[in-house]
Amino acid sequence: MDILGKRKSWYVISSVLVVLALFFLITNGLNFGIDFLGGTIMRFSFEEAVSNEQVREVIAEYGFAEEAQIQQTEEEGIPHGVVIRSRDIDPDHTGMIQDIEASLSEAFPGSVLLATDSVGSVIGEELRRNAIWALVIASVAMVIYISIRFELRFAVVAIITLLHDILITTGLFAMLGREINTPFVAALLMILGYSINDTIVIFDRIRENMGLMHRSSFIELANKAVVDTLPRSINTSLTTLIAVLSIYLFGGAAIRTFMLALLVGILIGTYSSIFVASPLLVTWGEKITESE
Repeated sequence: MDILGKRKSWYVISSVLVVLALFFLITNGLNFGIDFLGGTIMRFSFEEAVSNEQVREVIAEYGFAEEAQIQQTEEEGIPHGVVIRSRDIDPDHTGMIQDIEASLSEAFPGSVLLATDSVGSVIGEELRRNAIWALVIASVAMVIYISIRFELRFAVVAIITLLHDILITTGLFAMLGREINTPFVAALLMILGYSINDTIVIFDRIRENMGLMHRSSFIELANKAVVDTLPRSINTSLTTLIAVLSIYLFGGAAIRTFMLALLVGILIGTYSSIFVASPLLVTWGEKITESE
């Protein structure tokens, strides 16, 4: 199986995906949630269980129901709790909050507004900055680790691959208009770890082949490493995807952003480890050989 011999085809596919991601990021932008932009959080308790859609129908008249996040919660002493999050409610407009409380109380007798919190724009800006720093620090730490364990070129290729994965995942969220919040950032960090794990497995086999296959060209030993680890990569990704997809379908709306990011990230991460990282390493190796 000559995977790396067709690397130009993989480059074309990745280039198209990256260009599309950039296009949607530029045209649609990112739909930041209240974690990053600020907004209002209302916590209610109900005497009986109510569905998210029932709550959404009641608050529809206030003009923010479609964008609001409604989440079921269970806390001690509050068996039927609901949290409503929206960046469209001005926290200074306490009258609107009181009207929402009255509407829910009328629709569901016994409902009680437990607390109202607001996230200011300053806090949102700080969260955005911290999220970026988290991604940068994680990437730098990986570069240092891979440079020590392998070579600098392996580390550079790994980081290019990770940027490829993050850009495509974020671009898909921009295309779909899905909300970017702290669970999404947590998913990106998990994607970094998952993708780099697959990549390092292949790199490890390449390094091993470099010591054993002295008479083979770099592309031959790299292609053998990819083919040898291919069943492991596919089987690991499939079993993980089954679990993540199950949680995405049946786990409820509260974690769907997180799970969708993981689904996309695992697919792209598996693809990039096989069809992006190794081909880039081969191309780099060929350039070094030509210069010598």
